[in-house]
Amino acid sequence: MLLEFLNSKIHRATITDSNLNYVGSITIDEDILDAAKIKEWQKVDILNINNGERFQTYVIKGKRGSKMFCVNGAAARKVQTGDKVIICTYRYVKESEIEGYKPTIVQIDNDNNIV
Repeated sequence: MLLEFLNSKIHRATITDSNLNYVGSITIDEDILDAAKIKEWQKVDILNINNGERFQTYVIKGKRGSKMFCVNGAAARKVQTGDKVIICTYRYVKESEIEGYKPTIVQIDNDNNIV
């Protein structure tokens, strides 16, 4: 049997921008994506700590070192610059592989640096 588990999480990132007139997605600094083991075009859940909004989108690579977290398209209405968010991916794990399973967690400080 396969069960769905948290695969990776970027915890308490600060939204740096939003672009309503873009096609969709969230743009994230490529250094942070690498640390969280998140791939470009991968589906993510965004959980807005400030207002409780939860939504899904996909990832676009942002410039390395930019510390960018920019929500694009219609989802831009669900965030404001300065909001704190949690970004999650999930994966299926075989029941026989659950023991000892650990997701990748990346903690972010108030300036979007990896802690």
